[in-house]
Amino acid sequence: MLDLPPSIDLAIIGAGPQALTLVTHLLQKRARFRPRFVVFDPSGTWLTQWHRQFAAQAIPHLRSPAVHHPDPDAFALRRFAEGRSDELFPPYDLPGTRLFQEFCAEVVQRWQLEQRVYPAKVVQLLPIGEGRRSRFQIGLENGSVITARRVLLATGAGIPQIPDWAEHISMTYPLERLCHAQQVNLNTLLLVGERILIVGGGLTSGHLAMGAIQRGATVTLMTRRWLQEKLFDANPGWLGPKYLKGFKAEPCWLNRWHRIQQARNGGSLTPTMMLNLRQAERQGKLVLEENCHVVSATWQAHSEVEPFDDHSRQHWQIHCDNGSSQSFDRIWLATGTRFDLQQHELLQEVLTRYPAEMVQGLPVLDFSLRIPGCECFIMGGLAALQIGPVARNLFGGKLASERIVPALIKG
Repeated sequence: MLDLPPSIDLAIIGAGPQALTLVTHLLQKRARFRPRFVVFDPSGTWLTQWHRQFAAQAIPHLRSPAVHHPDPDAFALRRFAEGRSDELFPPYDLPGTRLFQEFCAEVVQRWQLEQRVYPAKVVQLLPIGEGRRSRFQIGLENGSVITARRVLLATGAGIPQIPDWAEHISMTYPLERLCHAQQVNLNTLLLVGERILIVGGGLTSGHLAMGAIQRGATVTLMTRRWLQEKLFDANPGWLGPKYLKGFKAEPCWLNRWHRIQQARNGGSLTPTMMLNLRQAERQGKLVLEENCHVVSATWQAHSEVEPFDDHSRQHWQIHCDNGSSQSFDRIWLATGTRFDLQQHELLQEVLTRYPAEMVQGLPVLDFSLRIPGCECFIMGGLAALQIGPVARNLFGGKLASERIVPALIKG
């Protein structure tokens, strides 16, 4: 395990794909010597949560093309995939899950990063000192304390969005019977004969629906609007100057926020996923309830109606805005996540000392993606006002690195 020094130059919180992207770009620019940095993640390894989530939702391949990945060389993944063309999915060579995992492991090995992740959860981030002597005191869950001159937050995950009707349900049901998509692990579930309601119209809902059907369940997929079909979660124009140029020129932060919402436009399904869902619908394994939403749900511990089979005496009774009432064994909320820096548990002390302007939970950062006035850098969805709608994606990690790395080298 990596020895933890008392003080370092840079502390990176999170070991996901964005953090790995930042580190490889930083080392590429400072090839002659290796900066003093430590990556903190409870798992102690790179991309653990990323790989776990893909496995839990049985996701066969990425939605981003093969040129988007953590290595600075855009074509590194294509070279790695030579002889494995069957693991690059059409129409834009989308890397298969296993291929991407093995490529990232090769990136970690090639950049000699195996021992760079310290297995601990950061529980406190406290600004100390003044001016050029300002530092961050980092408290770890194991009781250790370390001081860093600069901090990079790359924790990735947003806050699960829970519908109002679900928030108002009294906690009298088994927790596994109503949960957010982030809590679902298909590989641990036996679903034969179960009726599952999936709420949400994004790609996650599609993966969960197909995974549940393959495990013997009958699924109802319910969306508040008509299902949207798109290759990517944001128009490819956001990957270059076509849209980013105008976005960067927009002086009003609230207008930028609105443009981000319009660009992502809620959840969407790829054409391939839509085809799979329509086929499952024709086979009677899936019901698509579009332009419909749940009004209320009640957990029935002892059903008075005739059960579908012996194990379904306990079930959910839901009521919808169209007047229908239906029974389900489980409800999965594929309702996405939101980003709110003010609710980030690690940044309360930082924001108290360095208050940042906020727009709908997103911070107004400086050009180098720092919270103004201090050396705390932000990556991922929380940097969307500067990076744009793809901030949380793999390409967003590259765009963020292009801003952060020069500031780290200069400083």
